Amino acid sequence: MQPDNKDCAHLDGATLVFDLDGTLVDTAPDLFGALHHALDGAALPKAPEDHIRPFISHGARRMIAESIVHAGETRSDAHIDDLLKNFLKHYAENVAVRSTPYPSLTDILTVSAQAGAKLAVCTNKRERLARLLLRELKLHDRFGAILGYDTLDVHKPDPRHLTETIACAGGDPDRAIMVGDSPTDVATAKAAGIPVIAVSFGYSEVHHSELGADIVIHHYSEFLEAARMLLQR
Repeated sequence: MQPDNKDCAHLDGATLVFDLDGTLVDTAPDLFGALHHALDGAALPKAPEDHIRPFISHGARRMIAESIVHAGETRSDAHIDDLLKNFLKHYAENVAVRSTPYPSLTDILTVSAQAGAKLAVCTNKRERLARLLLRELKLHDRFGAILGYDTLDVHKPDPRHLTETIACAGGDPDRAIMVGDSPTDVATAKAAGIPVIAVSFGYSEVHHSELGADIVIHHYSEFLEAARMLLQR
């Protein structure tokens, strides 16, 4: 991807804040690997991945809980906590075995940075795991700020998670865009007064047409035009 500089002039001074799972990176294969490991250890059956996929944006504990419900089982909170510990341990050791950035994502990051945009990550993944994943995928150094679920005393959908991410990246909220895949991402951006692009290829339990985003894209090849439209409003 080699767009003309004039096509990217709108990105100069902008701050682009991305969700991680289902937005920057297709992490589902390794998340399911950790989920299956935790369930196997408790002799629990695996739920169909298509059933669990929409709950990825709600975190590992929700994925575990939904798997238990789907199996017609019940477990105590303490037992679910133990399953979560097993999940997180396995996931940290296998965070980027099959996870991959979405097509054209790395090109978009390169073009945006060269055009003068600041890049950041605002995710409800634990910060340690987010940084580990991005480092393994050689994406870590591209972002001026990476704020996770436990970085602050609040997290998405609290708008401060997003506004603090913009601030940590040295950005201006009046020249910022949020990019995400879930109702939580859209709600966070709207609460913060930040325009939001939704990707249709993520893990949302709500159809992309019902997310309420300013623009929906189906591939990162559409990103530059979507960003231009929002930044030039």
